[in-house]
Amino acid sequence: MKMRVLVTGGTFDKEYNELNGELFFKDTHLREMLRLGRCHLDLDVQMLMMIDSLEMTDERREIVYRHCIEAADERIVITHGTDTMEITARYLGERLKDQTVVLTGAMVPYTFGSSDGLFNLGSALAFAQSMPHGVYVAMNGRCFDWHNVRKDRSTGRFEESAAR
Repeated sequence: MKMRVLVTGGTFDKEYNELNGELFFKDTHLREMLRLGRCHLDLDVQMLMMIDSLEMTDERREIVYRHCIEAADERIVITHGTDTMEITARYLGERLKDQTVVLTGAMVPYTFGSSDGLFNLGSALAFAQSMPHGVYVAMNGRCFDWHNVRKDRSTGRFEESAAR
């Protein structure tokens, strides 16, 4: 089974500038993460953009959507920043019907060494292979439906929307 991975940036791919203490984008870490995870899936990795998710506008969501519907792949993983991941999941979930799309990201940049990104990526790839058609968010070892997920900013965890 071939799958597509669409890269949009987010904390997943941020680097740390030791001189000024700022985070920035250079290139995706996805291929290195797949290698470290000994991933042997047939993946087509495509970088769409390298942005912080706070810069993810509806115009950019439309680009992601277009790449999904134009893909021959039935199963897609999207790396995305966590601040607006649930908004993009809703945007795609209302539009996509014949594919399984899983969004994932990280709370800590991969380059920090203590990132949750590798775990979340592996989970997303597994959920993309096993879930029925629909749009999902895979974070913290859990898989959430697009219409029932939110980021709890006080804990830094994703949970069902109805949960409080």
